[in-house]
Amino acid sequence: MSAPLKPPAAETYHRPAGLAGFAADWASDQRAFKNVSWGKAMMWIFLLSDTFIFGCFLLAYMSARMATTVPWPNPSEVFALDIAGAHVPLILIAIMTFVLISSSGTMAMAVNCGYRRDRRKTAALMLVTAFFGATFVGMQAFEWSKLIAEGVRPWGNPWGAAQFGSSFFMITGFHGTHVTFGVIFLLIVARKVWRGDFDTERRGFFTSRKGRYEIVEITGLYWHFVDLVWVFIFAFFYLW
Repeated sequence: MSAPLKPPAAETYHRPAGLAGFAADWASDQRAFKNVSWGKAMMWIFLLSDTFIFGCFLLAYMSARMATTVPWPNPSEVFALDIAGAHVPLILIAIMTFVLISSSGTMAMAVNCGYRRDRRKTAALMLVTAFFGATFVGMQAFEWSKLIAEGVRPWGNPWGAAQFGSSFFMITGFHGTHVTFGVIFLLIVARKVWRGDFDTERRGFFTSRKGRYEIVEITGLYWHFVDLVWVFIFAFFYLW
């Protein structure tokens, strides 16, 4: 009678050192992204790609401003408003920034209420966030119309370097488009939350599994990103 076969000895794994070991760990770990939904993962990938785009725009703006030999317009004067006979610099931009930062706070509270499945408070806070976003876009439209009336164009302006107009319309227009889409997204999701689509698992766009308000968190990721980008635009374009 032959002896029973023994199982083969387990192979010893030798982890590479340095960056090669770090890469090997992430490549072999099946649990790293196992609990992350596709919606959240795709939103992070989108935000990462958008970060590169905004970064290129701001780098192009800084390069143009430092390379031009023509004097650059003074933002404190260009973006000033006359209120009650006083020339107030950057007052509109300060209000826009305050409104957008406040919307980030209401969005964070909406996500918190979503975790607690309080659909009425979640929907109400998302509507307040959308209102703040629409207010920001409205003030930006006023800012655009004011500068256009004063002669600012993508190819020139009456105060100095021609690159000012193209940089202004490109950067603020691209960001304003993001805010506009964010407001639309907020309204759609808020309506679904208010109707209880995430409690009844009603079929349709952006409906997740029953009892899960993950789409609110995904919306919050996008909105916080838009607010963060504005902080950089405000610092580099309006304060520099």
